[in-house]
Parts: sequence; C-alpha cells; structure tokens
Amino acid sequence: MNILMVYPRYPDTFWSFKHALKFINKKASFPPLGLLTIASFLPKEWNVKLVDLNVENLNDKDIEDADYIFISAMLIQKNSVDMVIEKTKKFNKKIIAGGPLFTTGYENYQFVDSIVVGEGELVMPYLIEDMKSGSLKHIYESEGKPDLKLVPVPRWDLIDIKHYASMAIQYSRGCPFNCEFCDIIILNGRIPRTKTPEQMIDELNALYNIKWRGSVFIVDDNFIGNKKNVKEMLKYLIEWQKERNYPFSLFTECSINLVDDKELMDLMIEANFNKIFIGIETPEEESLKEINKVQNINRNLIDSIKTLQKKGFEVMGGFIVGFDNDNILTFSKMMNFIQKSGIVTAMVGLLNVLPKTKLFERLKNENRILTISRGNNTDFTINFIPKNIKKEELLNGYRQLIKDIYSYKYFYERLWNFIKNYNPKEKHKVNFKEVVYGAKAFFSSVYKLGIIESSRFYYWKTFFKTIFLKPKALVSEITLTIYGYHFKKLYEENEKRLRAGLEI
Repeated sequence: MNILMVYPRYPDTFWSFKHALKFINKKASFPPLGLLTIASFLPKEWNVKLVDLNVENLNDKDIEDADYIFISAMLIQKNSVDMVIEKTKKFNKKIIAGGPLFTTGYENYQFVDSIVVGEGELVMPYLIEDMKSGSLKHIYESEGKPDLKLVPVPRWDLIDIKHYASMAIQYSRGCPFNCEFCDIIILNGRIPRTKTPEQMIDELNALYNIKWRGSVFIVDDNFIGNKKNVKEMLKYLIEWQKERNYPFSLFTECSINLVDDKELMDLMIEANFNKIFIGIETPEEESLKEINKVQNINRNLIDSIKTLQKKGFEVMGGFIVGFDNDNILTFSKMMNFIQKSGIVTAMVGLLNVLPKTKLFERLKNENRILTISRGNNTDFTINFIPKNIKKEELLNGYRQLIKDIYSYKYFYERLWNFIKNYNPKEKHKVNFKEVVYGAKAFFSSVYKLGIIESSRFYYWKTFFKTIFLKPKALVSEITLTIYGYHFKKLYEENEKRLRAGLEI
C-alpha cells in the first residue's frame, strides 16, 4: 500500500524564523514530528512518503501514486490544509487527518474521509485494519489518554535532515496547570505522562545514528510537569551526553516554577539545556489571576528570569495583551517589563480565544466571540470583544508595542541587558558542519546587519561589548542579532500588508 503524508505550510510568523533561516541556508525550523511518529505505526511493507510543504512542493504524481493521504496540522496551518485537501480531492483520494486543528475543529471537516480526534496511539491499530479492508470510519477517537510507552521512535528516514535548523523529540504530554486561555489540557490533559528514560535514549540514539549534531527541541507542553520523572530521566541523559561529548544542545518549554527547584535547574544545565521558553503572559497581577496562571502569581517575575539567565538559560518568553483586566496602561508596562527582563526572544501576541478552551466557553456565554481563531496571534486581529479597552485601542496599542520592542534601538538594548546577566554553560562540541554554518551566519550578519541595515551602530556596539566583556556569550549574541532581524522584518511585512488591506 502507498501512503502519502503531507505536512501543511506554516504562514510567516514569529516562530517561522523565515528571515533568520536564510542566514544558515535552512528551509524550516523543525521537522513534522507528529507525522514521523505516526509513520512508525504503519506496516513495514507499506511504502510511505512524506512531503513537508515547508521545505518542498506537493507534486501531482505524489498524489496519483497514493492509496491514502495523511494530513496532520495545527490551527495556524488551516489555510494550507484547505489547499491540500482541495488539491488531493481532485484525484479522488482518501484523506486521513489528525492533529490539533482537527481535534478541536473536526465538525468543520465533514468532507474529510477520516479524522483522528486526539492522540493517535490507541486508535492506530484499528485505523490500519480498516485501511486494509477499505472500511474507514469518519471519526476515530481514543478512549482515554495513551501511555507514552506506546510511542515508537520516529521515522527519520522519511525526511532530509539538512533542510532543518533543529531536530525535535518529545518526552512528555500534558501540563499540571489550568490556564484559562490554553488548549493544552484539551489536547493532552492535566496529568503529565512521560516516556521512560530508556525510550528517550533510544530516540537520542536514532538522531545520533543519522549523524545529526546540534540543536534538539524537546517539544513538551511543560517539560517539568512531572518533576520526579524528569529528574530521573535527566540523569540518564547526562550520562548519554557525556559519553558522546555532548553532541546535542537542548531547549524546551517549561513553567516559571523551574526557578524554585535548584536540583532540577542544575540537572538541565548538566544535560546541556541552554534555552527555555516560558509563558510569562503579562506583568499585570490581576490579569494573571483572571486567567488562572497560578504559577506566575506572587513572585517577582523579573528576579525569576534573571536567576534562570545567570544559571545558564536563555529565557524566551511568551506575552499576551488583551485580557479582561488589561487597560490602556498595559502596553507601557509590558514594554518596560520586557526591556528589564532581558528576554530577547519576546513573542508578544494579541489574545486569541482558541476553540473549546475555558476562555472560549466563558466568552461564548457572554456573547463576546466574534469568529473562530486562525491560530495566529501576531496578525493584528482578534476574535473576541475586549472588555476594559476598546478594540481599536487594543489593536493600535499592540501595533505600537510590537513596533517598539522589535525596533533596533530597543532590541539591542534588551540584548545587552541579557548578555551582561547571562552565564553560558553550554558543553556542546561543535563539529565541522556547524562551524561552516556558523561562519556563514556570522559573515551574513556582518554584511546585512553591520553594513546594510540601519542596525549597524547598535550591531557593532553590542558586538564589541560582548567580545571584551562577555566573550563566552558571543555565539548567542550573534544568533540573537539574526533573530532580531527576523522579528523586525516580520513586523514591517505585516504592517505593509495591513495597510494594503491584504490578509496576513
């Protein structure tokens, strides 16, 4: 049987790093881990081909040769999904779809032959048998949450790893917290489930054996959700890294309460984690209470971030404006907080109310939902009626905030705030390919940011300060200047499209 797996294209967003990837000749940030994992469930005698539309095009022959077409997607990929479905339906092919987009919005895809709602591990055996017999059901939904011991090693042979800036693996699913706006608990539940240490070693070996070296993203909802298990796993990971002279530098997503556990921080640093993404959301205490972000309440968030940076983590932060307790002063408070924190990679978005979340149900009951979210919270649109601030004030305040924080003046100011507080501990052994990519990125940054762009004064000022005062942070400094270029260009493109009346 011939299976075609299609991963839809992402629009150009904050996390696409479209403008930054050009510096290192990469086409996408991460591979389609979900489809690669599902592919491992399929019978070995089946022919499987994966087309990632973020790195290549979908050809008619790929569709013609397929017996079934698998699609997995997130909400933000909806436009690309619709185009893929339209194209494949012309060939009268059976489509099997899954992922967050279809889990929370399967009612909108009655025309898709089969949809896997939720996690696929428990339903894959039944789906495969129905594919063999040609008797597909429309909906396959798992009863309960699968044990992650059932998850196989992804099929890395289905992609060309040279197209990607980082590889990705998963350790756990679920988050113990219950933030009102978040759909994690809808998708993966509140009880964190983890793989065994042995599984993680198998997955790391798989990446090592295909000769990947460099960055690996552990894509968990909250990496430290089950602290007991993660500490045990990290001990195995540390030994594995040491034995191979640290082939991977690691980064992940976790909650701010990591700072409360010195042992866990030390273990992550020893395992060669150098970056973490944390949902800060807002410096407004009342807004944190409103959304039930309990892990961020009653703490000095700036001090927590500084502690993590000194420990050796580059903290990336998620921020949101538009909560009910936000007001016209929120934008200046947010700006000041981000600058003081030294969070260089600051993803600031408008609140978007995601389907089936507690926030969605609350605002629906209050008749404040305008439309279903497109999953893009940086496109200058909202899908709800704000409470304490007019819609126009919210959108205008957000646009000015984005313009300011991604401007070169404030970006480089924030970058130096980070560098001077940062204590890098990375143990990663750099190989020849990484030297080549690094050299290309550096010289490209010199040409583009140090000569052509209006950033040149700030670029060289920060560069020389780093060389003389924090030389160990130079690689991070250069990398972050490239990120800053991406953020600024993305903002400028969105502004142009907005003024032209085009969809972002």
